[in-house]
Order: sequence, then C-alpha cells, then structure tokens
Amino acid sequence: MSLQIWKVTKPWLEIKCALGEGPYYSKEHNHLRFVDIFDRKLHIVDLAKGPGSLRTIDTGMAVGVTADIKDEHDFILTGAKDGVTKFNLETGEHEYITKLWAESEGPEKVRRMRSNDGAVDSAGRFWLGTMNDPKETEITNEAVLFRLDTDGILHRVLEEVSVANGISWNEKDDTMYWTDTPTNNVFAFDFDAKSGNISNRRVFYHHPDDESYGNPDGHARDVEGNLWHACYGGSRVVKISPEGKLVGEILLPTRNPTCPVFVGTELFITSAQEDEPERYPESAKCAGCVFRVDVGVEGMPKHKARIP
Repeated sequence: MSLQIWKVTKPWLEIKCALGEGPYYSKEHNHLRFVDIFDRKLHIVDLAKGPGSLRTIDTGMAVGVTADIKDEHDFILTGAKDGVTKFNLETGEHEYITKLWAESEGPEKVRRMRSNDGAVDSAGRFWLGTMNDPKETEITNEAVLFRLDTDGILHRVLEEVSVANGISWNEKDDTMYWTDTPTNNVFAFDFDAKSGNISNRRVFYHHPDDESYGNPDGHARDVEGNLWHACYGGSRVVKISPEGKLVGEILLPTRNPTCPVFVGTELFITSAQEDEPERYPESAKCAGCVFRVDVGVEGMPKHKARIP
C-alpha cells in the first residue's frame, strides 16, 4: 500500500521561534495560539484576519502547553516551568493552581525540570508531561507524567520518564495514547474515563529507527482515528492509522516540526530552530515558522479543563 503524500513548500506564518510548540485552536475565539518555550512567548493569531494579526505575550517563564478553561474567557491553563497556572491573556500574569514538585525534592529539581506536552481528557482533567530542561541539564529519566484532577489534586501517573510528549484519546474514550520520545514509541493504555486511571501499557506504534525520520514529538488525532505525529529532525508529519501503521506523510521544508493541531480539515504545524544551520541551510530558512496543510479530515474536538 502506497503512502499518502502531502508536500508543503512554504510557511503560513513566517516567525522565528526558538522552540515553537503547543499549538491550540480556540474555537470560541477562532484563534490559533502557540508557545515559544525557549523565548518565553505566547503567540496568538486571529484566523479570520490571518498571519498579519499576530499578537505576542511574554509568558515570563517556559510554558510547554496550554488549554482552554471551561467558563473562562480571558484566562487559559498552562503547563509552565514548575507548575500548572491560570494565565491571564490580557496581563500576562500567572496564578499557580499547583506546583509540580514537592519541597522535599529541592530547588535543584525545580531548576532541572520543565513542563513539555499535555492535553485535557473528557472529564476536564489536565494531563501534563515533563522533561529535563535542556537549558539546564542533560536528559535523564527523572521526569513524570502528571494528572491534575478537577478537585485540584495532582497525581503522578507515570514516573521514571525521560521526555513525556503528545497525549490523546480514541473516539470511544477507552484508550489513551502517549508518546515517549527517546524510545520512538507511542504507547496505548486502557483508559477509565470515570476515574482517569490507565492500565495495560503496550506499544501502539514504533516510529522508524531511521535518522531521516527524526523522533516523534507532538501529535493530533482525527475523527477517523488516525494519529498525525510531528517528527522532530525528520522534516515531516506522519499519519498513523488506527491499527498503528504508517500510512501517510506531510513533507515540510524544515527539519524540526514539533506539533500539529487541527482547525477544520487543516493542520497547523509548529516548528523549532535549525540545530545545524550551516549543514542544513535550506531548513534554516523557515525554521521556527508555522505551516498549514489541508488533509481532508477533521480533528477530534478539544476538551476544556475544569479547575476548582
């Protein structure tokens, strides 16, 4: 069976993110927002007006992912450097909902770690993966996948993690998918939507162990059950079938795509700076930009976080 191929030749939004990540479509506002983790920025584009409407807010700290909050208009949820915060879109101020690390773990642990990717489940719980902050230290296995319940209690769901990445759920809401970047695996778990508990971990998809494909980063899921996975270092987003098979590729003009998000039948894809600009000058030209491609299928709707 031949692969479906889409080819993107130029950016939709020309911007030089150091580490563009966490694209999120706010249907209520018809806004696309995304973060620059390294430069500590939140970027917002009004899709009715296009790229020229770009607005940028200083986040004051590294933010890896954001989510809408139920019944809130001017605030969003963020997975920030050392905690989950309620972020004011007008003032750029953070209000902590919870810190991630216990005082007993010490300030060095806080310095070494940061939030990475996350998602909200059907009950409004916020799942947040962490990793070592590459600005501070090397990657180890001291990261955690957290779950913030609607009562404000923070749970450590998986420990001894290295780089916790994309999270999604299937249409039946009985399976959770989670990307563990260094192993090149997307794992599936049985998911109890009522309690939020996961079990029966198994490999759903193993990313090609081929340097040209890079490593799996963030992902999005469509209504047909396909998973669309950004390949950091691989110049593409791959389409993975509900059976865990590679069935399509979106080819991009830069090497480091980080995460896709659906807006209707279109994917908007963030990217990061080129690590080796002298070796890959063509990739460097549009590194950090946002790309757009119509893939002919709609994405799964996003859930809003419910916080106390």
